[in-house]
Amino acid sequence: GLPAHLLGAALGLGDAAYCLDAACASSLVAIKLACDRLASGQADSMLAGAVCCADDLFIHVGFCALQAMSRVGMSRPFHRDADGLVPAEGAGVVVLERLADAEAKGRTILGVIRGVGLSNDGRGKGMLAPAAGGQARAMQRAYEVAGVAPSSVDYIECHATGTPVGDGTELRSMALTFGHERQLPIGSLKSNLGHLITAAGVAGLIKVLGALDEGVLPPTLHVHGEPPNAALAETPFRVVSAL
Repeated sequence: GLPAHLLGAALGLGDAAYCLDAACASSLVAIKLACDRLASGQADSMLAGAVCCADDLFIHVGFCALQAMSRVGMSRPFHRDADGLVPAEGAGVVVLERLADAEAKGRTILGVIRGVGLSNDGRGKGMLAPAAGGQARAMQRAYEVAGVAPSSVDYIECHATGTPVGDGTELRSMALTFGHERQLPIGSLKSNLGHLITAAGVAGLIKVLGALDEGVLPPTLHVHGEPPNAALAETPFRVVSAL
């Protein structure tokens, strides 16, 4: 928890400065917990996000042991021949306030979080094995809390790291939630930036906020004109491969 306490002291923040570890979901779980404190009235403004600056050797040895590292050194989410992730490092933090407060203060509002869904997989195949059922439950809970119909969604920013099992599982879980017949655009920042591990979620959020602000969807690289993941053909999604 030391980094959070140092940051809190440097910025003169109040209580509730702490760190957490939820692996690749860390920054999004931090944002969810920050939203909870705002909703309960325990805070009026929150900083939430993550930093990824792990030891390079540790990252490479670890992901090679898990057979998750790309052997060709290229992040290719949703590509038929995707063979793993490419690690990256960086940081992302967002400022969160209740919408009414932000409007009253004249803040620049980049986006509104209507709901967040969390889930664990229970008796799955293992801590690092993705399960479509658990992912679908998290998405369905988010839309129930938000009061938003999945059929009204225009774009999905995916986790999609470029691992065959992970990408295929995510496509199947999204199909359970967005199963309507249409070509719904999807994408993954991993192709542009690599996998930011703990900061991956907030990086994807910043990408979406930037897309909203600019009015364009950035392309997912290395998939244009290339053979897609076989699981994609069984879903209502299309990868945004051009601006």
